[in-house]
Amino acid sequence: MEVFYFLGSIIFTSTTSFILSIVLFLRRLLLPSGAKHTSEYVSLYEGTVSHERRHPVRHYFWYPVRYALFDLDHATNVPPNHFSADEARQICETNGPVLLLTIPASVGYEQNPVSLFYCYDVEGSSTKLKRCIVEVTNTPWGERVSFSFDPHSVDTVAKTLQVSPFMDMFGNWSMRTTAPEDNITVTVGAKHPELGNYMTAILKLRKVSDKVATDPYLFCWLMPHKVVIWIYWQALQLWWKGLHFFEHPKYKNPNYREQCVFRDNKIQGNQSVGKQAETETINIGTSHVAVKTHSHSFIWREAKWPWK
Repeated sequence: MEVFYFLGSIIFTSTTSFILSIVLFLRRLLLPSGAKHTSEYVSLYEGTVSHERRHPVRHYFWYPVRYALFDLDHATNVPPNHFSADEARQICETNGPVLLLTIPASVGYEQNPVSLFYCYDVEGSSTKLKRCIVEVTNTPWGERVSFSFDPHSVDTVAKTLQVSPFMDMFGNWSMRTTAPEDNITVTVGAKHPELGNYMTAILKLRKVSDKVATDPYLFCWLMPHKVVIWIYWQALQLWWKGLHFFEHPKYKNPNYREQCVFRDNKIQGNQSVGKQAETETINIGTSHVAVKTHSHSFIWREAKWPWK
């Protein structure tokens, strides 16, 4: 039954995107000559995403991407379905600006494997990047996990989301990012207890000149659609190479999230083997956050239709 729901969602999304694309370009044509949509509170970037899988088979690919960076305190028409500036500040315990790097939903469709919040602290006259939050969304389920990390070092966190059906839930991620300036580089390393450092993903972006910058939603037109096509194309190649298909852990292990937090505590050296992970639950807007006593905060968002 889920297959029919999935096919139905493809047809619905395609029809909606076609109609909204016409509306988008008509709106652009009707704007006064020389009118601009971008402001000092939105910056546009383009670049590439690359993945290198070393085990259990070798597989490399890259594809072009476009992102937008929003100042959440001042930008208008901010993408929905993300934390607000105040929520991000609460998670990271900061008091300054919050910038969101993301692929905005385009003509009715959202597909964004990774978004990042850059949270700053203000001390006197200086503003310094203190913490980041990464939002990781899996395909095809549309689940999301968010967690904070230190951008100034290679911060290691337990794997907390089934991002690919071609890898199990064991292991950890190592996160690092540069501050969002003229260039942005985000590096994610994946390590497995048996396979070692089996994968590296790198996002490299450069800022687009203000002279060619336009409406971020026009700049990122069909970007989510292209991303999902590339994801499924690479999945088909991995399947063709004979990789084992892992069922989502929620079907066999309903407590897998608690176990992920327990493993993260062990990674940080806070928890002895056999002891329960120490966490507390606090409210972030309408979400519930499992807060580790040491380094990371985890927020899970449930799967969307038709994967509920």
